[in-house]
Amino acid sequence: MRSFVRAAVTLMLTAGAVLATGAGAQAGTSDTQDTYAGCRSGYVCIYPGASWNGNRPEATYYRYGVYNLNNQIGTHRVFNNQTGGATVQLCTGYDGVGCGEKIAPWSYRDVNLTPINSIRLAP
Repeated sequence: MRSFVRAAVTLMLTAGAVLATGAGAQAGTSDTQDTYAGCRSGYVCIYPGASWNGNRPEATYYRYGVYNLNNQIGTHRVFNNQTGGATVQLCTGYDGVGCGEKIAPWSYRDVNLTPINSIRLAP
């Protein structure tokens, strides 16, 4: 009887480990699908240079509002990976003054950020 109980417990523990591993892999897959070029879904990402730079953004922004930029010189890739129609604008002045055209979701621009001093994320 002890052998039977021991075998049943071992089988349950093994099955639990397999289920836990499967759930973790599925969650990882879901996260990956929401991310493109290292930029998570819902974010605006800035990459150094006019490329995806190995999928490593140098700056990320998530909440709606205005963000002042510092020391962003030369051409950078700005990627809008926001959802629900949210846009991003590049502004020549600090605090969201002098904003240009809106960049639509799932779009990117290679832009000289030297004259850009802030960005605006809006719904």
